[in-house]
Amino acid sequence: MLLLPSPALAQAKDPVKLKVGMVAAVDMLALPIAVERGFFEKYGLDVTIARPYATGVDALNALQAGETDMVQAGVPSIGAILRGMDLVFFGNFSGNATKLGSDATLALVANGDSGIVKGDLKSLKGKKIATSFGTINHLYILGLLEKAGLAPTDVTLVNTPPPEMTVALLAKGVDAFVCWDPAPVIGMKDVPGAIEVIRGGDVISYLGFNVALRPWMEKNGPTIEKFLAAVSEADQWMRKNPKQAAGIGTRWIPGLKLDVAETAMQYNIQQVDRRISAHNYRALWKAQDTLQRLGVIKSVFDVNKHIEPKFILSVMKTYPDLFSDLQPIPADVEIKPGFVFKP
Repeated sequence: MLLLPSPALAQAKDPVKLKVGMVAAVDMLALPIAVERGFFEKYGLDVTIARPYATGVDALNALQAGETDMVQAGVPSIGAILRGMDLVFFGNFSGNATKLGSDATLALVANGDSGIVKGDLKSLKGKKIATSFGTINHLYILGLLEKAGLAPTDVTLVNTPPPEMTVALLAKGVDAFVCWDPAPVIGMKDVPGAIEVIRGGDVISYLGFNVALRPWMEKNGPTIEKFLAAVSEADQWMRKNPKQAAGIGTRWIPGLKLDVAETAMQYNIQQVDRRISAHNYRALWKAQDTLQRLGVIKSVFDVNKHIEPKFILSVMKTYPDLFSDLQPIPADVEIKPGFVFKP
């Protein structure tokens, strides 16, 4: 009997070269997993992952410089678009298509003698808090302050790259830091007496998009669909094999220890959902609304012009098994023909 290869496997005979960028964060690990597990090869791609960047700002700078074809980034994309970078979002690396709030991979860690009380956000008043300006952890601390009834001026925010946050807390240069994993897990492990004041809480909706420049996207639709199919399969494998996924993470994120990776992975898999729904449009709109209302940005853009869902919708239709372990997207937030997001 002659076994015929699937269309995807047939395409693998002439793989398409692709350069992608990631940040040194646990929620980015679908990319190296797809490399190590052979998912990119299966779908006909020859992918090179650029060195892990410290933040999404650095990843977007690399995209603009032509170092990569696409990157994974979230909140920094807002500032980049407002400065004139024509970006398009075509999938999620982290977030949630079934509900609006999702921030399980974010936490605020404080020194035990800082006067900040676990679970009491009002105790942040007057404190010095490290965050990375223009990123998702900046949006998260603004959301926490708003939830506590505090203004940004009630605290001192210190712009700090994630790799330096634990050192800043250990040296007591700050009272607390807020960041994505693995930084909070590392802080809790390495700073004696540290307390996790809050983790997640659905305070904000996570923004974690697959991003490319519009001219590249317009010329590479078939490649984008192959990419999204491969990383969707990596996502599902990660959800089913979190310990093995954590092990892969230690080979791609500098300095990441296995015990830290395994703890962080437990939070990560709670919001690994590559799909796009109206919730993701609202998350992007709401992030802009919050940042403008608090004076961080002066203007906003129409999210309909910068989200292109057709590629991931095609993957969802062609490979439904890749998403069969996820909660179904509610009918009232499904993206259907003619969909236009309205706040």
